[in-house]
Amino acid sequence: MNTFRTGLLMAFMTGLFVAIGYLIGGQTGMVIAFLFAAGTNLFAYWNSDKMVLRMYGAQEVDEHSAPEFVHLIQRLSENAGIPMPKVYIAQNPQPNAFATGRNPQHAAVCATTGLLERLSYEELAGVMAHELAHVKNRDTLIMTITATLAGAISMLANFAFFFGGRSDRNNPLGPFGAILIMILAPLAATLVQLAISRTREYEADREGAMISGRPLWLASALQRISANVQRIDNVDAERNPATAHMFIINPLHGGGLGSLFATHPSTEQRVSRLQAMANEMGQAPERGPWS
Repeated sequence: MNTFRTGLLMAFMTGLFVAIGYLIGGQTGMVIAFLFAAGTNLFAYWNSDKMVLRMYGAQEVDEHSAPEFVHLIQRLSENAGIPMPKVYIAQNPQPNAFATGRNPQHAAVCATTGLLERLSYEELAGVMAHELAHVKNRDTLIMTITATLAGAISMLANFAFFFGGRSDRNNPLGPFGAILIMILAPLAATLVQLAISRTREYEADREGAMISGRPLWLASALQRISANVQRIDNVDAERNPATAHMFIINPLHGGGLGSLFATHPSTEQRVSRLQAMANEMGQAPERGPWS
């Protein structure tokens, strides 16, 4: 169902892009805007893992420098049926984690020092299984495509304002319509992009719980991380807010617009789903055999 919803949202973004091109009335501006946005995002797609890891000062670790953590990732990767990703640790007091890379063969997972210090082994397993689920589901690819479409829509909206308002012949809505397009189209694209991000988080929660075999480990971890995020700043994330959707919990302190512009579902909703999943699997809220 989440995959179907993601497809519908991406189809809506594509339709919105085509509709704006139609309202502009010409092909040239639409093609130029799309090629520029696609080229920019294609570069980000091929280099996003290096860029993000560098932003957070993440250091690659191995069996010698972080044996317990690396062995955990190896075990979870085997459960997920994907290649072993590169493993990184970022010096950051806020407990959090993210995955990056263009596909399962070129993936990396990263945990902050705050995550490793504050979570139990079982909770850490739940979190990293969630991140490996993102890798397995190719969510990096999905979010790159939506970013490309969102960027193209924003550029086309600017074209609509500068060119569409010059002639009613080119824009059937006239100058006023061009202004509406400029304001509403990027807003709609952003909302759809955030909706896709939230949908992929639900799917990664479900898949991650299957990889670890214990939904309640992730549920407990989400509650612990969420509580700590509220009181521990993530300076690197504040400098790079566009990366917030990559983390398992939004690393930024909330603003005033509430859930409408949230990159993640509420922790309460995610925990509730995981608890229901555990009940369906007949699991009691107790620690499993991973410790």
